[in-house]
Parts: sequence; structure tokens; C-alpha cells
Amino acid sequence: MKPLLLEIGTEELPVAALPGLAQALFDGVIEGLVKRGVVVDRDDAKPLHSPRRLAVLLPGVGVQQPEQHSEVLGPYVNIALDGEGQPTRALQGFAAKAGVDWTQLQRTSDQKGERFVHRAVTPGAPTASLLPEVLAEAVAAMPIPKPMRWGDRDAGFARPVHWLVLLHGDEVVEASLFGLQADRMSRGHRFVHEGPVWIGSPGDYVDALRAAHVLVDPDERRERIVREVRDAARAAGGVARIDDGNLEQVNCLVEWPAAVLCSFERDFLAVPQEALVATMEANQKFFPVLDDGGRLTEHFVGVANIESTDVGEVRKGYERVIRPRFADARFFFDEDLKQGLASMNEGLASVTYQAKLGTIADKVARVAALAEAIAPELGVQPSLARRAAELSKADLQSRLVNEFPELQGIAGRYYAAAAGEAEAVSDAIDEAWMPRYSADAIAPSPLGRALAVAERLDTLAGGFRAGLKPTGNKDPFALRRAALGLARTLVEGGLDLDLDRALERAGADVAEVRDFIFDRLRSYYAEQSVPVQQFEAVAAVHPRSLADFDRRLKAIAQFALLPEAEALAAANKRIRNILRKAEGGIPEAVDPSRFTEAAERELAAAVDAAVADTDAALQSRDYVAVLARLARLRPQVDAFFDHVMVNVEDPAVRGNRLALLQRLADRLGSTAAIEHLST
Repeated sequence: MKPLLLEIGTEELPVAALPGLAQALFDGVIEGLVKRGVVVDRDDAKPLHSPRRLAVLLPGVGVQQPEQHSEVLGPYVNIALDGEGQPTRALQGFAAKAGVDWTQLQRTSDQKGERFVHRAVTPGAPTASLLPEVLAEAVAAMPIPKPMRWGDRDAGFARPVHWLVLLHGDEVVEASLFGLQADRMSRGHRFVHEGPVWIGSPGDYVDALRAAHVLVDPDERRERIVREVRDAARAAGGVARIDDGNLEQVNCLVEWPAAVLCSFERDFLAVPQEALVATMEANQKFFPVLDDGGRLTEHFVGVANIESTDVGEVRKGYERVIRPRFADARFFFDEDLKQGLASMNEGLASVTYQAKLGTIADKVARVAALAEAIAPELGVQPSLARRAAELSKADLQSRLVNEFPELQGIAGRYYAAAAGEAEAVSDAIDEAWMPRYSADAIAPSPLGRALAVAERLDTLAGGFRAGLKPTGNKDPFALRRAALGLARTLVEGGLDLDLDRALERAGADVAEVRDFIFDRLRSYYAEQSVPVQQFEAVAAVHPRSLADFDRRLKAIAQFALLPEAEALAAANKRIRNILRKAEGGIPEAVDPSRFTEAAERELAAAVDAAVADTDAALQSRDYVAVLARLARLRPQVDAFFDHVMVNVEDPAVRGNRLALLQRLADRLGSTAAIEHLST
């Protein structure tokens, strides 16, 4: 075993694609080696990368393939030999192809009979001889949607390639890529390290590049960025806002990060801080500095790709590029305040929402009516729900949102507050868009949740009416996101909204849209590792409220842990099958006078007691208590099936026993269809 190093040196690689390219190269090299039988010790190895390089560093790779065993099946004996036992042309041709005399072939048998076989053992090839092919395969498999071509080469890559390092142990492996011959010469930081960087062995790689002002380990680089940014913010008396996405982009932009504390005029803080933060993070990749209360300060931190000898000039450059963007945001905000939210709202009548669904003003009217209708079920004042909905899309006509689309709702909150609207209404205008993305929280306020629910109900109902149901990967109206946002708001908000009635109010095909929402709900719970059997058990009883669905699901999870759960689930499955096959109808009530066996009397008494004990718990939806009490029925259920035959000849006795099983099944299925838990 010897360590292996591969480095592909390039022009600056695309920021968004860099981690994925590094991972693909890493996986491709390992896959190529393993496919060829070469032993790979990856230990804690991971993809290494910086803006100008992709690297694979493995602590141990076998120096040679193991022996290669091959087996090639030939013709069957009855075809291979003639009547005198001499080889036919078929056998002679097979032997010639194998490169041996036919007498050296072996025989094997299968279901069709005995046949000739050629078995060979060859020494494994040196790994160094395999690496060029492994490298070529790994590079060819990398996800590069738009390869660049340079010079007179036909092959392309994400960016032009300028150097190639390939070492197995201390030795350079003879290989070429894009017309470059592999050697041991890497390159350091573009601006502060002239000349090549000698890599004596793979183990020297990370340290050698560090000495050349390149942190090739993305984790080390990321930690340095976080540390320096936090220290700079602390020096300004604040706390750095380090967004994961922004951090990852900065990490893919620099090889030797150096934080620079900067500032801007305090007057800009009159602009909604979300607009300023969006400008700093999305446009300039800066890190805002907040105070202890989470409010934006006049400071921010930029991350340079070099430790400058004149930090003041770097600071001036960062501050200079941000001022025009801030000035634009302030101008747009001031102009929007002059126009006012009511005037913006009027403009929605001229903007098409969707050809078959009218204008945005039409959508606002539908959402307002729907929000007002569902408000009482959600504990919200209907008039507030209507008012918030009526203003919820006005900011789409604002200059600020036109410049910063990600501020939809956020800008509306500021404008509503400036117009003197109730705080709950202003907040709800913003919260209606939540969750904005998969990891985002749901709306925090009751009014915001009501508006978020109404908005998504209308989107789903309208989308399906207009024939925009998603197909495959296509979802132009973002209906999957709307369904998941609706489901999350109802579940995580504990909102006992009758979903079927709400969909009907929205004008939806209830069954179709409900099934679509449940598909999103299934994925939502799958991501939480909820077993599909438990999900289907609850879905089978069709709870009308998703909050109630969630309560039942949590109860089923606890029930499944009980020792009685599997047996009761299997028994209920058996009961359902018996009832489904019953002929002649099932009596509505159980007649104790028709009992003939002790086991059925005992089960009837146990069921009566369980029903009486669980009525109140069902009423209060304490499903955990219901299932825990029903679990105590197992002894009587087991005894019944051990000693009682249901389908006896006497129709009165048979019907009575079926009625007993129906009463039992109804209560066992009162929380969920527990038969789904039976394996």
C-alpha cells in the first residue's frame, strides 16, 4: 500500500459547482480502483479543493491488482466432440480464441449438461499502469454541463487545465490529461507564490500548499473564514451573521482567506435591513455584523483572497462597491413609501397571475375570502385575516421588490407598518410567504399561519383547475412546494383545520388535491424516518385534520413499541379479512344470549370494558391512551381465535360472532388501521 495523490490544476472553477466536481472526482477515482480490484484504504479521506484545483489524496492504495481469475464457458460436450471423441470446429475455434490446445480445457456442468470451460489465472497489473485509465474514466464521468474548450483540443473541462500532479508513493505516475504530462509540480497562490510547488510525496501535499499560501482542505479553509470573520465582528462590538450558503460561496472563492472589517454610513440603516443583508450576502459575499439584539449595524466583514500589505485600500474597495447598491435600495424604499401600499395594491389588477386564473388582484380577492372563511377554525379574527390577505401582494408592485425579489412580503411588512396597519396584519403579510424554503420555519403568528394556509389552498386549487398538475420533474407552478408548505404549516402549527372542507371552499377537486397533499406529507414524514407502514396505518382512516393526523401518527409510533402490538395488528388483519368475506350481512348489535363459548363471552366483556374506558380518551384525542388500553385486549383476542370458530353453520351464532368482531375492529381501528403494522 502506498498513498496516492491526484491534483488537477485549473483556472478559477465555478463557485457553485466546485464542491460537487471535487466529490465526483474523488468518488470516480475510488470507484475505478475498486472496480479493478485494487485495495483502497480511504480512512478519513475526503475531496480536497480550492478555486484553482481539484485533488484526491488517499492514505493507502495497493501497488498491484490481485491475481486475475477468469472463466470463459465454451460449447457443450455433445457439440464440442464428434462421435469418435475428436474436437469439432466449434471446440477448436473456442480453444484457439482462448490461446490453448483443446486438451488443456476443463469441463463443468450446468442444468443443460457438461460443457468445456477455459479457466485462467494471470498476475495482477501494477496499479501505476491502471491509473491513467482510472483518471480518464473519472474525469469523463464528472458532471460538467457546459465544458470549456481551449487551445486546439477537442476535449473540454469545467475550466482550462494547466497542470497535473499524479503520485503513487514517492513516484510520479506516467499519465496525461488534456495534453499535460503528470509530474510532481503543483502551484501555490496566484498572487503571492511565484514558481512551482514541489510535492515530494502525497503526505507532503497539504503542508506544501499551505506553505505556498493555499489551504487546499476546504474544512480548514472554512474554519479559518469563520474564525476571522467572528474576530473581526467582535472587534466592532457585534456578532457576525454567517449564513451557510454565503459561507460556502466564500469558501469556494478564496485559497488564503483574510477577513477585513468594513463599515458604511449609518443613514442606510433606515432601509429595511433585509434589503441591506441581501445586498451584502447575495451580491458581494460579505458578512453583515449584527448587535446583541440581532439588528443590523453599520459594519460588515469582507473576506479577501490574500493578506494585503495595505488593508486600508482593500477596505476602501469593499466599502466603495457596496454604497451604490445601498443607495439604490434607499431610493427604492423612499419612493415606495411615497407611493403607499394602497396605490401599489391598485396596480395588481393589471398584472396577470395565470391566464386561466386571472390577475393577481383576482387571486388576492380569492385568498381574502378564503382566509376570512377559515379564520374561525384557526382561532383568528376574520376581519384581520381578510385585511392581511387584501394587502398581502401589494408589495409586488414596489420598486424594492422589483430590485430584490427575495423581499416579497418582507417589504410589504414595512410598508404596512408605515401605513399604520395593525402590527399583526403587517407581520402576517411577511409570514404568509413562510416557509420560503425547505429548512425555513413556518409562520410564527396565528394570523400569519392563517394567511399562509389560505394562500397555498388557493394556489393548489387554482393550479389543478388550470391543468398545471406537476408531471415528472416539471412543476412550473411550484405546486409541490405549496402542498408541502401547507402540510407543514398545519402539522407543525397544530392547526385543526378540516382539510376537506377548506379545499372545497377553495374550489378544489377535494379528492385529487387531498391525495396530492398526502403525497407531500408522505415524503415529509419519510425524511423524519417514520416507517411507511405507520404512515399508511393513519392515512387509511382519513383524518380530516393534518394536526390530528400527526397526533395519531405519534401515538402509533408508541403503540408499535409495545410487545402486544404485532399480535394485535395481525389479529386485526385477520378480523378485517373475516369481516370482508362475510355473507348475508352483519348484525348491528351483539346479543350476549347467543354466546356458546367462554372465550367469546370473555372477549365481549373485555371489548365492552375497553370501549367504555376509551370513549373519553377518543373524545379528547388522547390516542396514546386509547392504544395503550386496547393493547390489554391481546389475551382475550388470542383466546378467542384459539377456541372459537367464527364461520359456524348456525347463522345466528355466526352473525353474533361477526358482530362481536366488528365491534372489536371498530375500536381497534379508531386511531389507525393497525393491521398495516403486521408484517
